[in-house]
Amino acid sequence: MEQPQESTLKRKLKNRHIQFIALGGSIGTGLFLGTGSAIFAAGPSVLLGYLISGIAIFLIMRQLGEMDTEEPMAGSFSYFAYKYWNKFPGFLAGWNYWILYVLIGITELTAIAVYAQYWFPHLATWKTALFFFMLINIVNLITVKAYGEIEFWFSIIKIIAICAMILTGVYILFLNPNLVNGASITNLWSSPNIAATSLFKGIFPKGIWGLIVAIPVITFSFGGLELIGIAASETENPKINIPKAVNQSVFRILIFYIGSIGILLSLYHWSKLTPASSPFVLIFDKIGFSHIASVLNFIILTAALSVYNSCIYSNSRMLYALALQNNAPHFLTKTNKRGMPVPALTVSTVLTFLVVPLNYFVPNWFDAFKMIMSFVVVCALLSWGMITISHIKFKKQKIVQNYRTVFPSPFYPYSNYFTLIFYSFILAVMTLPKLGMFKQVIALPIWVLIVYIGYTLCNLKNFKSKKWNYNHERISECTKQ
Repeated sequence: MEQPQESTLKRKLKNRHIQFIALGGSIGTGLFLGTGSAIFAAGPSVLLGYLISGIAIFLIMRQLGEMDTEEPMAGSFSYFAYKYWNKFPGFLAGWNYWILYVLIGITELTAIAVYAQYWFPHLATWKTALFFFMLINIVNLITVKAYGEIEFWFSIIKIIAICAMILTGVYILFLNPNLVNGASITNLWSSPNIAATSLFKGIFPKGIWGLIVAIPVITFSFGGLELIGIAASETENPKINIPKAVNQSVFRILIFYIGSIGILLSLYHWSKLTPASSPFVLIFDKIGFSHIASVLNFIILTAALSVYNSCIYSNSRMLYALALQNNAPHFLTKTNKRGMPVPALTVSTVLTFLVVPLNYFVPNWFDAFKMIMSFVVVCALLSWGMITISHIKFKKQKIVQNYRTVFPSPFYPYSNYFTLIFYSFILAVMTLPKLGMFKQVIALPIWVLIVYIGYTLCNLKNFKSKKWNYNHERISECTKQ
């Protein structure tokens, strides 16, 4: 392995790369596996949940996109929280995002092991998780362009699969409905147990409350879009490519999520699904398309690999940025000759290895998946909340300076207040006893306290070594234009 040298990231990622990095990071387990429990909780109204959550994440992405277009720096929103808010918010944003993607990596590897059991039902999940853990980490030690290319093709596979599934569903529903018994678009608002005249009951079979309960799981599905911000420091022509990537990625994901789930719920009635299964594979298997189900399961597995691939990228770059901020050990600022932050990647990988003992000691994969997913949602809500607050402070400073940004976020500051209220509401919903997520919500202030203790110790060390000032110049110097 090449020896680490002085830190330099290289702008090797093109528009197609960062678009598909965002798609790759957000079209994965949340859609293909987590959707099952959301549908089970809300019925067809889950489509409305995805629309509302999609609007909220679009606003967050526009806020982040505005900042990243102006200042495409390593660390993205950690950098903005530090510069426009305060030292501790920047420290918290960085470390929270790092641990968030460690948890997502563990979740995706667990899901990959589950998908493999479709063909090998007796294969221990920890063995599969270990195999793919090693495979994807080796890939990420090549170059950032290789990572971008791999992520591009991973994403192409699953996007083609989703489009093919949607087109197949449209063909069955509108051109050959007799091909599948019971397939009808009326499944979205009717049920054998509900009077035909009760449209509301058909769409909201478990009431508005069912939709509210499903929102935390739906929120998990949209995690990953903010990877556009992380990739900004390695993107060619950021003032052109970042706005394109933000707008195109968000709308594509909304189409893929709502379109694919709408088709699935039309082909097969939602009440026959179970929360602990992938509705995509289950539905095609149940309607007699077992070969398609097998192919789809393979594609879903590659989708989870794609997300884990993005996790490794995100983790290493955030840890690298924290080191540039003097908020992590200095050796993490080193890169090899190809611009890969090898020490940061290695440290992130070591912690993600926890997926192996987790799957060994918690053989019931659904319990492990649900537990980690809840922590992911809590950390994601904290990250998104900090992005929108940092954006408020960013905009205030630009307005005072009478500076017009290239890619302004719409409806400022009302869109910021809306997202803050919406994500606070989700956090409150997660405290409900029936969801079993109360411990994870309580863990949030404990996590913030732990990070604050780390921040205090780090500040004390930096103060003694005269390094406690946040080094904006160092960030700019190490992010090669």
